[in-house]
Amino acid sequence: MITEQTIEKMNGLKLYGLRDAFSEQMEMSTYASLAFEERVGMLVDREWTDRENRKLERRMKAARLKISAHMEEIDYSPARGIDAALLRSLASCGWVKNHASVLVTGKTGTGKTFIACALADQAVRKGYTSLYLRAPRLFSELLMARADGSYHRYLARLAKTDLLVVDDFALSALSDAEGRELLEVIEDRTGSGSVIMASQLPVSAWHEAMGEPTVADAVLDRVIHNSYRIELKGPSLRKRDRKKPQKDTDQ
Repeated sequence: MITEQTIEKMNGLKLYGLRDAFSEQMEMSTYASLAFEERVGMLVDREWTDRENRKLERRMKAARLKISAHMEEIDYSPARGIDAALLRSLASCGWVKNHASVLVTGKTGTGKTFIACALADQAVRKGYTSLYLRAPRLFSELLMARADGSYHRYLARLAKTDLLVVDDFALSALSDAEGRELLEVIEDRTGSGSVIMASQLPVSAWHEAMGEPTVADAVLDRVIHNSYRIELKGPSLRKRDRKKPQKDTDQ
């Protein structure tokens, strides 16, 4: 009876990891030989692990990553021109801590989205918050936010995110209004958040694709100043691996 009441109280306190570990200890006689402090330590460890896993699940869900991608799945084939040392250093996520940016460029099918999502996935696993948006979706949401009066709240939400992933950047030329919106987003993150920008265009062509020159100057000055570049080469991975399970073959 006391055990049932204890479990009910654990449920009420949302101590689910502790509850499960407690139930295991009550059911398995092997725990009886352990010292009291060892058993308590195991209960606390289970609760801590359970909470950390739930936090990770929430961060992953909030990130809305387009695909499930992990750093260890990245294909370092020589033809892709990837600097393996750079990618491995980025895996530490020190660049997120330092509010730097990563610019991923390459032709369609060379794996830009996969690498962007893998870097974001790694950041989330390291405890940072992230949000993935295709550039057209970002501009659409900003436009809707202006229309319904939630613009400043939406900007604040973006600003609070440790890592913003902007995929398919400059897929088509930006309008002057889109350039100004992007400047607002980037300005809010300067010195306080990181950005991954993925584009089919080389960075040297971004200025021309952004419309108003003064806005383009302002955006690129903030993004390029403290950034790492990943320039993907080679043929489309989709054609090469069309019959293989999904790995580093996306966009």
